[in-house]
Amino acid sequence: MSDASRLEQPDRPWVMRTYAGHSSAAASNALFRRNLDKGQTGLSVAFDLPTQTGYDPDHEMARGEVGRVGVPISHLGDARALFDGLDLAAANTSMTINAPAMWLLALYVSVADEQGAPREKLAGTTQNDIIKEYLSRGTHIFPPGPSLRLTTDVIAWTIANCPKWNPVNICSYHLQEAGATPVQEVAFALATGIAVLDAVRDSGQMPADQLGRVVERISFFVNAGVRFVEEMAKMRAFARLWDEITEERYGVTDAKQRRFRYGVQVNSLGLTEAQPENNIQRIVLEMLGVTLSRNARARAVQLPAWNEALGLPRPWDQQWSLRMQQVLAFESDLLQYPDLFDGSHVVEALVSSIADGARAELSTVLDMGGVVAAVETGYLKSALVASLAERRRRIESGSDVVVGVNRFTETEPSPLTATGAAHVEQVDPAVETAAAESVKAWREQRDSTAVAAALDRLRADAGGTANLMPATLECVRVGVTTGEWAGALREVYGEYRAPTGLSSAGAVGRAAEETPAGSSLAAVRSRVRETAAELGAGRLRMLVGKPGLDGHSNGAEQIAVRARDAGFEVVYQGIRLTPAQIVSAAVAEDVDLVGLSVLSGSHLDAVPAVLDGLRAAGRPDLPVVVGGIIPPEDAVTLRKAGVARVFTPKDFALNDIMDELVTVVREVNGLA
Repeated sequence: MSDASRLEQPDRPWVMRTYAGHSSAAASNALFRRNLDKGQTGLSVAFDLPTQTGYDPDHEMARGEVGRVGVPISHLGDARALFDGLDLAAANTSMTINAPAMWLLALYVSVADEQGAPREKLAGTTQNDIIKEYLSRGTHIFPPGPSLRLTTDVIAWTIANCPKWNPVNICSYHLQEAGATPVQEVAFALATGIAVLDAVRDSGQMPADQLGRVVERISFFVNAGVRFVEEMAKMRAFARLWDEITEERYGVTDAKQRRFRYGVQVNSLGLTEAQPENNIQRIVLEMLGVTLSRNARARAVQLPAWNEALGLPRPWDQQWSLRMQQVLAFESDLLQYPDLFDGSHVVEALVSSIADGARAELSTVLDMGGVVAAVETGYLKSALVASLAERRRRIESGSDVVVGVNRFTETEPSPLTATGAAHVEQVDPAVETAAAESVKAWREQRDSTAVAAALDRLRADAGGTANLMPATLECVRVGVTTGEWAGALREVYGEYRAPTGLSSAGAVGRAAEETPAGSSLAAVRSRVRETAAELGAGRLRMLVGKPGLDGHSNGAEQIAVRARDAGFEVVYQGIRLTPAQIVSAAVAEDVDLVGLSVLSGSHLDAVPAVLDGLRAAGRPDLPVVVGGIIPPEDAVTLRKAGVARVFTPKDFALNDIMDELVTVVREVNGLA
């Protein structure tokens, strides 16, 4: 066989990561070391929700969330422990952090300074894309204007001080999980990239002729679904459009600077609780979508574990995902050939279709005034909620096949899950107590005068035009905590509640006249109407609430949309509510049912707090249902505590869930 078509030198493999961190800085450091010893070539740090939303572990809002979905980092001491023994001058570290990205970067740089690592050698990425937080993940803190100011300051500071660091990571990954089609994913992410570049250009911190230095340090973080041919074409379209935008809009003439640089985590949303062993082949196919095309290949890849729909993966599960990458990179011949798809008419047509659609959608967003305006009006959120609702309907109807969920559901018992709760990592509840005590001890040993002065400087600079990185680095040095840094900026900028996407006509569900007679939705709507009449109410009222810091609202939004389709009057106030706020709304709105959504693992803390609050408010009769990633044994605990029903990702048929909600209301009210 001729080798004429092979590359003279095979390509280097992409950076291989696993998304890791939990419990404590010391435990996460040990996990990092084990993963690096197994051949992982880059770190990807997962922070817990209190850290991501700017709270210390002893804050009321942090209850039940500390160390669950990532590592808690409250101050310089924690950062030292997290990176203990790791050579930061040689590391490539990605940090999934957005609203407090400046703070975590300052902690990282300060640890590197203590190691003697030259700042110009530091390599890695702060995610720092706040726009997608308003649309999907929900870990935003400040309004869009101040948030973009923080991002701009980080970019300007790193270009001058840490030129190998990627100061912003535009994330289309979460847009796809929130419902984006390939066209929407490309368009909305590029609109964010334009907003960031415009903000840097207009800040006056970078000369116009130096904007190429910013462009070459912007990276993207994308999603890859199981339709891997379409995903590969999407990445080629992404690269084509980014090259056009940066040359035509910003005048960047160096083709190397315009190169589309991205890392990827393949689609966690598509992983299933039912027959979870099928997730392995899903992950492999999704990996191919971002590696097969040499001209649009990811520069870094992190894969989820097979059991992420069940809970927190164990080190062994992460190892399995790392080995998938290593087999593809080192056993296959993928890296030995030029781009496999150049000259393909099929691929070119698909790429052009996605690119043309994304140009049109991007033009719509820019005509509205840009991505910030499109966030504030609710346009983007409504579009994503509507797209995800349509995707759910296709799955429920069977037109989109999900193996093991809506087709081929017959199965043998899985040996992977036969050991019960041992098939996922368990976080000891004592972790939260230890973290809270640790941060209190840290505060007691500081120079309080120096801390107060540093925070005063931060507030003053935030109220003016100075770059905030120097003040933030000073806060790190004197021992300010994550919550104190974010709290000072909250005083200046306030907090922001993003649109829910449910009020716009685009997100409203199907009207009665659009629902075929005899369909399951029509039957549920009839039950809702009859039950309301029997109760003497105009309509059944349902409160959908998300207690705690979990900002992944896709499930809650889809329940709210379908409940509205079914004839419920829905009260949904968005994410990050305290149990007291949920109880107050339920009583004030006189609802018939409360539905709670918790995906962060804090259900055993958050849900009982709501139940206790309802009893204290004189409404112990008000039924509460819960949905989320909830192990079977925890579901039993919640039912014993008084929860009427528990739903998990295996309950994918929303009309069946709606029917069950009506049954709950009828049972509680003594109706036959």
